[in-house]
Amino acid sequence: MVEPFGFIGLFIVVAIVLVSVPIIINALIAPRKPNRIKGEAYECGIETVGDTWVQFKAQYYIYALIFVIFDIEAVFLFPWALAFQQLELFAIFEMIVFILILAVGLIYAWRKGALEWA
Repeated sequence: MVEPFGFIGLFIVVAIVLVSVPIIINALIAPRKPNRIKGEAYECGIETVGDTWVQFKAQYYIYALIFVIFDIEAVFLFPWALAFQQLELFAIFEMIVFILILAVGLIYAWRKGALEWA
């Protein structure tokens, strides 16, 4: 009974090591010479005028999340479409239910106005 949990413990130890070792190495070898040039703006070369924290509408993020959800749907549909000829009737019904659930989600998002870009 203890043996299967040993693998979980080993997995946790490996995960902690893989996360902590790069952080420790970075702390040891990172250069620590502050400079005025290093602190300048580098993204577009222009100093910002006014407030740098501009708020965006949350609807843009919702739009992006909906895109990601339906993009992942395509990942699930490709293997199913490739194996369509070999699938049994139960697998076909499962995929129909999957597509219907996603269609209901799309209709819900559409009616809530989440797909409007204005």
